[in-house]
Amino acid sequence: MLATTGLSGLAPGRAHAGTTELNMLSWYGHAEPEMIAAFEEQHNVRINKKYYVGGDQMLALLAQSPPGTYDIVLSDREYIEQLAAAEMIEPLDPADYPFDDFFPEFQKMPGHWQGDTLLSVMIRFGYLGLSYNEEALSPEDVRSYEILWNERLAGKVGHFDWHLPNYGTVSKSLGHDTPFDLSDAQWQAVQDRTSALKPQAAGFFDYGGVLSSLRSGQVLAVPGIGDWITGVLRRDGAPVNTAIPDEGGLLWAESLSIGRGSRHPELAREFIRYVLSPEGQVKTATLEAYPALLPTKSGWKALAEQNPEEAERQGMVLNGSNALDVLRDGRISLRALPAQQSLDDWNEAWSTYKNL
Repeated sequence: MLATTGLSGLAPGRAHAGTTELNMLSWYGHAEPEMIAAFEEQHNVRINKKYYVGGDQMLALLAQSPPGTYDIVLSDREYIEQLAAAEMIEPLDPADYPFDDFFPEFQKMPGHWQGDTLLSVMIRFGYLGLSYNEEALSPEDVRSYEILWNERLAGKVGHFDWHLPNYGTVSKSLGHDTPFDLSDAQWQAVQDRTSALKPQAAGFFDYGGVLSSLRSGQVLAVPGIGDWITGVLRRDGAPVNTAIPDEGGLLWAESLSIGRGSRHPELAREFIRYVLSPEGQVKTATLEAYPALLPTKSGWKALAEQNPEEAERQGMVLNGSNALDVLRDGRISLRALPAQQSLDDWNEAWSTYKNL
């Protein structure tokens, strides 16, 4: 999910005579030709992309840009309310989007609405748990996060360098049903348990670093990541996988908003509708940068028809057990911003842990 492409300025898409231009701010991969070429051709539009690295940078880029700079904003679920509070995105009309096609769990996804006002539209999601090397650890080993503190993994635990998924999974390991809504005592327990993991740590990695360290065997386990990493590696035959331990895991979600003051709100709306169409859903599920699960029933059906192997691998099958079972069983918590501490508190604690 982390890359720096386009950070120095909007990177232009393909030019055609008389095209309209849309500016998009997003995580890496969402404005590549595999995802947007069909939409550009259909609407005679060119999408200029700017990729960011993490929610804090996204907020900073929007704060530094005048209204109208970005027509489309892709964000993680937990930042949507901050975008709305800062008036960085436009309210949306729910009637414009196919919510009747969404699985019930996602029709009123928390964070996307303020009462009946729609702020952003969810397009994809995934689970975070414990990713591991299958040649070193068995499915039984990863039934609990406790394996991370086992001497077998001394110097072999990697960290994706972001406090939310790391502290969230440690919080789950301690039995907290609301892993981001912690009393001061619970928050201290999470910090103490994380500190005890430091002798196991091989390092702190960005997206590319997590990929390479898991691929090479430098690390054998990484908490707080998921198939968005291991799915990429498995495409190349790497012996890695992701488990949701018995203590549970986290859900991440990505959503599309229309930027405040967009010069082309109708086209921005059409882009969101395109991503939610069966065609767009298949493309985003199989995005080269990182795969994801889909919130729409028609997306699952189209993926099963067009790419049954990937549908089966990700568990997006409408008959029998599937990827929604773990969510419906109550084992998954939404990744969120801290409720009782500030983001600065968590950032400071993470910096302290890294420097132990």
